[in-house]
Amino acid sequence: MNTIESAGHKIHFETQLAPLMEIINEGKYSKVFVFADSNTSDLCLSVFRQMLDDFNGFDLIETDPGEENKNIDFCIGIWKTLLDFGADRKCLMINLGGGVITDMGGFVASTYKRGIDFVNIPTTLLSMVDASVGGKTGIDIDNVKNMVGTFSLPQAVFIETEFLETLPERELLSGFAEMIKHGLIADKDYYNVLKAADYKKINAADIHRSVEIKNEVVTEDPLEKGRRKILNFGHTIGHAVESYSLSKDKNSLTHGEAIAIGMICEAYLSHKNSTLTAAELTEITTYITSIYPAYKIKEKSFPQLAALMQSDKKNEHGNILFTLLEAIGTCTYNCRVSETDLTESMNYYNSAYPKKRKEKA
Repeated sequence: MNTIESAGHKIHFETQLAPLMEIINEGKYSKVFVFADSNTSDLCLSVFRQMLDDFNGFDLIETDPGEENKNIDFCIGIWKTLLDFGADRKCLMINLGGGVITDMGGFVASTYKRGIDFVNIPTTLLSMVDASVGGKTGIDIDNVKNMVGTFSLPQAVFIETEFLETLPERELLSGFAEMIKHGLIADKDYYNVLKAADYKKINAADIHRSVEIKNEVVTEDPLEKGRRKILNFGHTIGHAVESYSLSKDKNSLTHGEAIAIGMICEAYLSHKNSTLTAAELTEITTYITSIYPAYKIKEKSFPQLAALMQSDKKNEHGNILFTLLEAIGTCTYNCRVSETDLTESMNYYNSAYPKKRKEKA
């Protein structure tokens, strides 16, 4: 279970980062940079700091944590820092952190002097099963998720579950949403395994299976021209809700919390517009609402949410396109739905928590 072969690189599991020095030595890099946020530099860098010191040292580039920092202004600051530190095209950037760090670090690396090598070391469950796999990099524009980015593959990805011990429960639950999604779109048996699991004690084998599912999809369709779009289940509505929450809520939703909302809404759309049965819709709704907190989608926000969906980068010819479930474990993509069904799906979500509702600012 130690390695998954991906397109152009390897995903290493539980190796205590041993192959990292081999990558550095073979690359004959002029300098090594570690890009981290203040949390991961404090809690995670110590795991391999000595390894880098034994090489030839490294320079640390640190940013504040949070999705609100994943923007062009922060990238400009990082590019300037690389210039100040004399980074040439033969340097290596190690991205140590969650999805914000791997997305933004990969984008910075893929564009600095037209591209330098980078390695991803994800430290959150979300980044292990999602952001670090598939070669997507990106930043947000005006709270719209990942509107500018590149397809650029890392030299390697290292998944070490010891980093999960540093996470609060809410962050584990956020990453778990992407694992649920992988089961719903591609593997019913895996979905059932997750239903019986405790997200607070997720094991390496389940993470491995989730990464395996995503890797199989992106290897077949690396540039998202076709089947890779199935990974967007729950994300068309989920990203819109996440963007809205980032701009409006004092305590904004995590990515996984927003995707959980999106999966319930898009499961409803799957029942109305595809072949997902009523029983399966109820099953998905009951399970997701049993572990994710309620969030009120206010009706007055529906037009703004629809506008955010119109900005989704997966749309074509002005049409909002959805990935919909045909059944638990299989799906289809590039589906159009009516405005009426879209509104109904958000009202359906609002009705899913009948007596437990928290109003959001």
